[in-house]
Amino acid sequence: MKERVIKGDDCIAEGAAWLCDAEPRFAAAMQDLPPLPLRLKPDGFAALLNPIVSQQVSVASANAIWGRLEVAGMTTPDAVAGATEDELRALGLSRQKIRYAHALAAAEINYGALRDMPADEVHKTLVAVPGIGIWTAEIYTMFSLGRADVFAPGDLALQEAARLVFDLPARPTEKVLRTMAQDWTPWRSVAARILWAYYKHIKQREGVT
Repeated sequence: MKERVIKGDDCIAEGAAWLCDAEPRFAAAMQDLPPLPLRLKPDGFAALLNPIVSQQVSVASANAIWGRLEVAGMTTPDAVAGATEDELRALGLSRQKIRYAHALAAAEINYGALRDMPADEVHKTLVAVPGIGIWTAEIYTMFSLGRADVFAPGDLALQEAARLVFDLPARPTEKVLRTMAQDWTPWRSVAARILWAYYKHIKQREGVT
């Protein structure tokens, strides 16, 4: 059976209504939230190269490096594969990230085929590439492929939001949150959007941006 794909705001609204009906704590969390964002992004090579570039640097630094890569035309597999280490280092990539970028370019992923592949198979395909972990694979599946029933329990903001929404004594581990999220099928991606939005709301209320 083909997995449900989120295509517009109506899908988000449908998922949110289902979750609020199934779990009163989601309904309570959403009372003070604006409409949930769609957050869909293009798929393909650049959508995976970008999080590699962003690893372990500030948002500002990541944006600056990505901007230089775009200006240099280094956001396609052919361009990255043909670039030398010195050329990529000059654009701001570390030696490790250059290795990851070259590995992604050499992986010859069929991005079109990923669109019809089960989420678990997408994740297996992506994490086989050096530099891509399960969090990146799940985020890609959630936002670039639009899958409705994917979650990223290793995300710290999701863990903290779950602690607050469900009044837990401590932030849940990735394993615990993955188990919790099973109850939110078939709308785990929308559950993630609720939790991220709630986390953002709480931080803004605390004066943290």
